Amino acid sequence: MPAWSLFVWLAIGAVAGLLARNFLGGTPPFGKLGDIVLGIAGGVVGGYVLALLGIGGGGTVGGLLLTCVAALAGALLLVWLTKLIKVKG
Repeated sequence: MPAWSLFVWLAIGAVAGLLARNFLGGTPPFGKLGDIVLGIAGGVVGGYVLALLGIGGGGTVGGLLLTCVAALAGALLLVWLTKLIKVKG
């Protein structure tokens, strides 16, 4: 994996975390930095699922768009879970 692709994943994950909070609304329990970290983790989860399914990647525009969607889906899941846990806790 080239070093630049790691930076792309980090950037996509950070943006996905902020977008996930905007979609879900509410006050972020861990602040914007927490949402960014959750977005990066969600991007990793989404990328892992894509790799398991054998889709995405290849350095194409379609692969990049699919990566963005997967990162957003993973970030939405993690931000929602932390919101759920924080409300119950």
